[in-house]
Amino acid sequence: MYYDARKNNHGLEYDPVKAIVAPRPIGWISTINEEGGVNLAPYSFFNLVSYRPHYVMFSSHGRKDSLRNAEREGEFVCSVATLPLFDEVNRTGAAVAPDVDEMQLAGLEAMPSQFVRPPRVAKSPAALECRYHQTVELPAADRHGEAYFMVIGEVVGVYIEDRVLRGGRYNTEMAEALGRLGYFDYTVARTIDVPAEPS
Repeated sequence: MYYDARKNNHGLEYDPVKAIVAPRPIGWISTINEEGGVNLAPYSFFNLVSYRPHYVMFSSHGRKDSLRNAEREGEFVCSVATLPLFDEVNRTGAAVAPDVDEMQLAGLEAMPSQFVRPPRVAKSPAALECRYHQTVELPAADRHGEAYFMVIGEVVGVYIEDRVLRGGRYNTEMAEALGRLGYFDYTVARTIDVPAEPS
């Protein structure tokens, strides 16, 4: 099949693009609200976008709490979403009032960060502490739709739990990091194939 992506005339029950661009890491973004409370939300539009300096981005459909908090306070943290925390990740995606602490709502312990104010998720095996850099607005498909906002932050601090370090490397398989596929499907790194060293 072939179709015009702008018209989105694929004729399928669901849009296939999110299934094509997969797996996507889940950015579990924590921020601080105006009253100093914690906001935590999962974003499946998330990724590392550069190396040295390290920049990450997450994309918000509309101006959600994480976006507003990151812009106002200038900081956010991305904790790695993992399979053992799958239920908690889903609970923190609930639509609640801006003053609701999603960490408490999901029964999660907050751990202080070293370089920024927002805390990380204590049970997550790794976290990236970020300083807000900029927001890029991505226009809506039509004048009635909500825009997307890509939030970019520079990684200024990295936390890694010692148990997921093996042979000088971060072990993705041991971390059991969640990835988002298309639709409502997820995956987790279970087996990692390492190509043979070139001779």
